[in-house]
Amino acid sequence: MFNRQGLSVRQIWECSKDYDMWPLCALGLLFGLPKYPVNQYLTLSLRDLKFNVIQANLLAIPNIIGSSVTMLLITAASELLNNRSFVAMAEDAWLLPCFVALIALPNPISPWAYFAIATVLLSFPYTHPIQVAWTSRNAGSVQNRTVSASLYNMFVQVSGMIGANIYQPDDAPRYFKANKGLLVICIWMCLVQYPFTYFYYRWRNNSKAKQWDAMTPEQQHDYRANTTDKGNKRLDFRFAT
Repeated sequence: MFNRQGLSVRQIWECSKDYDMWPLCALGLLFGLPKYPVNQYLTLSLRDLKFNVIQANLLAIPNIIGSSVTMLLITAASELLNNRSFVAMAEDAWLLPCFVALIALPNPISPWAYFAIATVLLSFPYTHPIQVAWTSRNAGSVQNRTVSASLYNMFVQVSGMIGANIYQPDDAPRYFKANKGLLVICIWMCLVQYPFTYFYYRWRNNSKAKQWDAMTPEQQHDYRANTTDKGNKRLDFRFAT
């Protein structure tokens, strides 16, 4: 298949059933969820803390610059270290102590203390580019890459919709309940989901390598020439971790 060829409904369905891509879709749903509420409510929170409109808008600028810089650095680090699972985890690891601070500080919070915490929180290293490239690498074929990248981005968009509804009026202005839930998500991502994704792909690579290494050179050559396995299901394909 070439990159200008259309996909049939059957091909889309077959690609959607590729279970090896599901861990990345799950990451897309949850990895960025904690940041959305703080980002969307930043100017409103600053206004509630008695900053005027101009001050609130100006104070929302530093985190944009910070996040741009950290995104470039974390993306470069991923390529240099040839690792995606634990490098991409940096976003949730960055957010985690910030949510601890938001929950732990007394109420009412100092306006400048909230600004400092929110700015550090929103200066997180955005790892979405790493995970998009990761999805592309692990797809293994043009048609699977097309569908998998679309599915991953759909899960990211769903995450944004969920994130827009986490902060509720009855929890204002500090949103303690919501922030505790977001803290739990950060912990889950750092201790469970990213490590699981890493070890899952390592296990898949080791399983394939075991079968591949058991073949003679002649069998390997015959496999390359005649196998019906496609994309990331081929025994000579290795997943990026």
